[in-house]
Amino acid sequence: MVILIKNGRIMTMAGKTYEPGSVLIQDGKIKKVSETIDVEIGEDTKIIDASGCWVMPGLIDAHCHIGITEEKKGFEGDDCNEMMDPMTPYIRAIDAINPMDSAFHNAIGAGITSMMTGPGSSNVVGGQSAFIKADGRCIDDMAVLAPAAMKIGLGENPKNNYDQLKMLPTTRMTIAALLREELFSAKEYLRQKEKSLKDGSDFEPDFKKECWIPVLRKEIPLKAHAHRADDILTAIRIAKEFDLNLTLDHCTEGHLIAEEVAASGFPAIVGPTLSSRSKIEIQNMDFKTLGILHSHGIKVAVCTDHPVSRIQYLPICAGFAVKEGLDMEEGLKAITINPAEICNVAHRIGSLEEGKDADVAIFDGNPMEVFTKTLFTIINGKIVYRADKNTTNDGKRRV
Repeated sequence: MVILIKNGRIMTMAGKTYEPGSVLIQDGKIKKVSETIDVEIGEDTKIIDASGCWVMPGLIDAHCHIGITEEKKGFEGDDCNEMMDPMTPYIRAIDAINPMDSAFHNAIGAGITSMMTGPGSSNVVGGQSAFIKADGRCIDDMAVLAPAAMKIGLGENPKNNYDQLKMLPTTRMTIAALLREELFSAKEYLRQKEKSLKDGSDFEPDFKKECWIPVLRKEIPLKAHAHRADDILTAIRIAKEFDLNLTLDHCTEGHLIAEEVAASGFPAIVGPTLSSRSKIEIQNMDFKTLGILHSHGIKVAVCTDHPVSRIQYLPICAGFAVKEGLDMEEGLKAITINPAEICNVAHRIGSLEEGKDADVAIFDGNPMEVFTKTLFTIINGKIVYRADKNTTNDGKRRV
């Protein structure tokens, strides 16, 4: 299908806005973005008149548990945490994501076209996250990058879980020690494997260690659940010790140590701020965190941590951050190009540029404002949501 979006406010999130402008979509990709586009109208051509509307890249949630902690399913639909062993790096989110989770429909209806979803934070090492598109029935077809990150958990969650089981770890010291031990073992495994390959000698692969290789080679980051300032700094310390890439997820008290976070060079994925202060380590949770971190030069993204905050409120969370000091443009970047870059998928999504996946959202105003409606959501060049059916192939309005 060919789709021509015309007369809209085209916010490319790549440094340029066309007002009015047009976007041409063909074969699932963005073919052209400019002020005006002439295209031959055929039977397979769909014209969307976006007059008065905001046309943006599809929104992105950089940290959630959609499809793994399913809505309305209870225990049967909750595959988020394997809570019997603090070290489970070898488990993969892609094996538990259910595309039939009703939350995917809510995401699409909010203009959210992709997300990073993965294991929870009950374990010191929770397993491998996946970056996926929001539309589909087969997770293998929805996956953009899998594995996309290795989840680690610091602070209250692993402490509380294993204290109840009367197992290690029950202190922050042991959490850090177990993580170091695991990383040391994985690094030695990789050294021995590379040596064997070079020497041509026999080497017996270890399934529970192979999963660390893309982390050690800095192909994917550690994805650190860290709320409290000291936990954030521990994550940074260990990542530096082992020369790893890292994303600081939640980063709730990041504003208290903004200079230290900035010096680390690691990005922050902040949220879920639209929720209650349900435990001690999030007592300083505030929407001002994003603005303060950005002011220190830190790349930031907003997340919902769905289902902690419902995924459809992602743009509203960005709006609250803007209200509390984050620049307006940065608020939009925090739910588009920034999470794409942080999640290593910006070559495909996050901005409206020629050659990228045709993931597009059309709103009747600023998506960060609560009264704004999503009019169209397009994923891979396919219209997967429309608020009404008032557009014909010749671009005329239905009566």
